[in-house]
Amino acid sequence: MISETTNPPWTDEELSPIRDKVYFYIKDAILRGEFKAGDRLIERSLAQTLNISRTPVREALFRLESQRFVSTVPRKGVVVNEISRDEILEVFLILSSLESLAVRLAAQKIDAQTIAEFDREIETLERIQQNPEELGEQELHLEVNLRYNDLIGRASKNFRLHEMLVDLKDYVRAFSNMSKHTPGRALEALNEHLDILVAVRNGQADLAESYARVHIEKAKRAYVQSSVSEPEPGLENASGD
Repeated sequence: MISETTNPPWTDEELSPIRDKVYFYIKDAILRGEFKAGDRLIERSLAQTLNISRTPVREALFRLESQRFVSTVPRKGVVVNEISRDEILEVFLILSSLESLAVRLAAQKIDAQTIAEFDREIETLERIQQNPEELGEQELHLEVNLRYNDLIGRASKNFRLHEMLVDLKDYVRAFSNMSKHTPGRALEALNEHLDILVAVRNGQADLAESYARVHIEKAKRAYVQSSVSEPEPGLENASGD
């Protein structure tokens, strides 16, 4: 649970709507496992912890409920969801189609400025390949995933598609436990990301799409393997999206 002494990660001077900041704050706590499946999210307590009114907290919880991160349970209030394996596998099926489309669009629309960004990220991933122990640091692994998703999303030049992919990947990350039960998956996923980025960078749409489908299939297999050890998915961060 988040300590009441934790300072919220924003200042009054920032212009972004407070409800969006609260939404991402709570969602991030779920993704990182600070709020676990079955935990109650008490509107009043969250508002006190973040030193804000209850209205933006209520709006954030409503938004998270619409995305199935939380649900309202009679006599308990809002709780973090517990998601079945079948639901996660359904999401992987959708991810396979959407990510394949995103990388194809990115490869077809690649331009000089985007190529320069891809080159920098490819160089970074190649460096990490030579020092794979760095991927043992959860923060670095999450950062690598976020940069990959952001690059592909912006290169595809399709905001709605990018938004859907981010939401679905967050959903898988929140309600799976691959990092605990699939050692080596983080490096394997990095290698897959690198293959996809190189193909997109070179404008090879068919190859990029093929790599993306293989990547999601391997992530799904890693999830199935990890779920053997846990009858119901927990809330630890996944290592293969």
